[in-house]
Amino acid sequence: MSEIPALILFTVFVLFLLALDLGILQRHPHKLSFREAAGWYVFWVTLAVLFNLGIYFWRGGQPALEFLTGYVLEVSLSMDNVLVFAVIFAYMGVGGEFQYRVLFWGIVGALIMRAAFIAAGVALVARFHWVLYIFGAFLVVTGVRFFSRPQEKVQPERNPVVRLARRIFPMTPGYQGAAFFVRHEGRRLATPLLLVLLMVETTDVLFAVDSIPAVFSVTLDPFIVYTSNIFAILGLRSLYFVLAGAIRRFRYLRQGLSFILVFVGAKMLAAEFYKIPTLLSLGIISVILLITILASLRSGAPRA
Repeated sequence: MSEIPALILFTVFVLFLLALDLGILQRHPHKLSFREAAGWYVFWVTLAVLFNLGIYFWRGGQPALEFLTGYVLEVSLSMDNVLVFAVIFAYMGVGGEFQYRVLFWGIVGALIMRAAFIAAGVALVARFHWVLYIFGAFLVVTGVRFFSRPQEKVQPERNPVVRLARRIFPMTPGYQGAAFFVRHEGRRLATPLLLVLLMVETTDVLFAVDSIPAVFSVTLDPFIVYTSNIFAILGLRSLYFVLAGAIRRFRYLRQGLSFILVFVGAKMLAAEFYKIPTLLSLGIISVILLITILASLRSGAPRA
């Protein structure tokens, strides 16, 4: 099976899962309990593992290892999204029963944008291989800045996309259930929930700027890059509801992500002289993430 048909089949499969998700979980909007969210996250992780086994039998051990490494890397880098989502929902006063709906459509938009970013990145690297060194340097600088600078407060009211949307769309004064748009006196009005969705989408774009170049340190195979990214995103909604109440306890998460970014950036910069084995990369990333979580839990104090 060639790459393009495989990508098409995978995308159709993902769309089917999302349609199933929409029909089951969003038929009656409700706040996901920890148990329900954990169950769904186990489902997405299990699906990723089974897909990884499929890659192993289809393409061999090395592509399967690259998928696993890329998946773990993307999940690690996406954990900081959870805190930002929590801040956005709290700031905008979004009820728990509507948060999953916002994240669902946010994920749909993220799938489209990630696919575009990956296609552009693969084409760019294929034509100008030296771009990898720019990506590597960018990740190292970003990692150092993450470590040395304090956590910046999320200020949704300064989001330029949200400010533009306020000017373009007539807006209802309050939420209208789970609707993004409503009709009132013959006019189509946007609701504040649309603004929340735009905040989630633009946040994902900012995080993709780091995560897409990072996975290129693992592989340049577009199929592996795309599928590992998508599986990490698919589980992000459930991960949010699993971690949302406890994410502030991970006070060293930012520092851990900083080390991961510096490592993958350094790996890209050193590739011309020494190619770090994928299995070693997976081990280093996993150990950094584990140490970060254990150190945070041991400290006992939530981060500010």
